[in-house]
Amino acid sequence: MKNALTKMRRHDREVTDKDWIIALLNRADYGVLATCKDGQPFTVARNFSYDAKKHAIYFHGARKGRTFESAKVGALANLNVSEMGELIVSDRAKNFGVHYKSVVIFGRLSIIEDTDEAKDALQLLMDKHFPKLRPDADYTPTTDNDLKVTAVIRMDIDEWSGKEKKD
Repeated sequence: MKNALTKMRRHDREVTDKDWIIALLNRADYGVLATCKDGQPFTVARNFSYDAKKHAIYFHGARKGRTFESAKVGALANLNVSEMGELIVSDRAKNFGVHYKSVVIFGRLSIIEDTDEAKDALQLLMDKHFPKLRPDADYTPTTDNDLKVTAVIRMDIDEWSGKEKKD
């Protein structure tokens, strides 16, 4: 049964195909991560990678700041990943629009302290965003010292949904 968070009003736009969702996550350059602290919502554009084995999203960043603080306390989070398509022109203003594809993910953040998992997650990010570059050939792989200043954050996925406007 779908969670109320991912229930869609427009079933004609709902995409439930897991492969479609994963393909969008794998090609998207970034998503918008949302958290809330003390009743104050906060969003930030983040690059990310999806790990199919762990069914999780990985981010990296500084070991300070709002995202890090949210992950430290295991905050609930939302990630929105979208692709914009062609604009839809009409003879009536109310019918203008845009073709799009999107995935909405709900889950909980955590900081990865396990060195091997953190290095694997950072390599996933490198492989996604810099696919032509190779560790030890084009750059120095992540070291234990790098992880002292770089936080690796995992979002364990509770629910996700896909949506597409085609026409």
